[in-house]
Amino acid sequence: MRNWINRYFGISLASRILLWMMIGVVVGLGLGEQAQSVKFLGDIFIKLLLMAAIPLVFFNLLAGLTAMGDIQTFGKVGVKVLAFYLVTTTIAMTLGILIMTWFGAGRGMTLTEEPPENIGAMPDLRDLFMEMIPDNIFQSFAEGNLVQIVGFAVLLGIVTLTMPKAKKEMLERGYQLVAELMRKMVDLIMMLAPICLGALAAYTAGTYGAKVVGPLAKFIGGIYFAQLLMVIFYMGLLRLVGGVSPTWFLQKTAPLYATTVATCSSLASLVVALDIAEKRLKLPESIYTFTLPLGAQFNKDGTSIMLTAILIFSAQAANIHFNMAELIQIVLVGLILAEGSSGIPGGGLVIAMIFAQAFNLPLEIVAIVGGIYRLIDMGNTTVNCMGDLVGTILVSKIEGQWQLKNIKP
Repeated sequence: MRNWINRYFGISLASRILLWMMIGVVVGLGLGEQAQSVKFLGDIFIKLLLMAAIPLVFFNLLAGLTAMGDIQTFGKVGVKVLAFYLVTTTIAMTLGILIMTWFGAGRGMTLTEEPPENIGAMPDLRDLFMEMIPDNIFQSFAEGNLVQIVGFAVLLGIVTLTMPKAKKEMLERGYQLVAELMRKMVDLIMMLAPICLGALAAYTAGTYGAKVVGPLAKFIGGIYFAQLLMVIFYMGLLRLVGGVSPTWFLQKTAPLYATTVATCSSLASLVVALDIAEKRLKLPESIYTFTLPLGAQFNKDGTSIMLTAILIFSAQAANIHFNMAELIQIVLVGLILAEGSSGIPGGGLVIAMIFAQAFNLPLEIVAIVGGIYRLIDMGNTTVNCMGDLVGTILVSKIEGQWQLKNIKP
């Protein structure tokens, strides 16, 4: 028995997670909805990760920003990574519109609710921007409003860079120490990952195994096809711009995808992404501690595909057709809303409801999608987190701070 235990703990954490997730899927399919009884184990794990995630994001952002040394360096890296996030999210939004229009999954669905009179009306962009600015930052922390917290952290980091050298270095050491403390806490929490993620896999397989039929199957297929195209786009960027083999990248980052599929949380998966960036990809700490927490909030390519797909799905069911100007506004509004999604399980569904409501589309379709949302969210979270790492590699490469040949096999 001792030999089996030693063998088990001798394999990598990623392998143990995969083993338990495979066991979970088999058990879940066998038990059906009875597998919901083990979901609480996964919920405990996610709550523990989220408990550490907000301070982890805040202090990692501050540590990464101040490690850059000056405003000029921050500006160079910040502009590059934000440009990458903005461009890829716009591409993702467009893919969601094009693929769902092509699939036409919403055509032929019958709405039981009466559509609102002002269906398809455009929202006010000013109100959306105002929501991104906090009235009280302590309230933002209490509510877990990550978009406001990230904005405050970036502003505080910029102010720190303008401080006199001695005070700036003191603050930088403090930020780095607390960030390291939070990462150690996450290492402790991750010891629970194999069994807890296996429980979530059992719950998902048992709950949703028989629910994917008809238009919903077509809808899910359309979203996953668009997300696959997004992944192919990432791999092309890695090869052409970064000189990185897609196969090598996927092998190195594989542990992340087990976490994204099981937790459906970009925020909870951030801790694994940080560990991979440090230990497997050997990325520069001054860049990944800034770009990955920033990406956990502002880079939501998978979620963006889902948002526009649900909107077009709802419009097709309501027999609404958007012209080119309206589609452009859909992308703009979607960009703002995607940045405001919380990065926690189910957060994208809340944003999808706000998105449909913003255009006065019936919420009935969103509610129907909510029944199988976890199946969609697995792909959303995986693409979100993959995009963060791809962007970090490309920025590190362009800045001349990372070379693939310097990494030992």
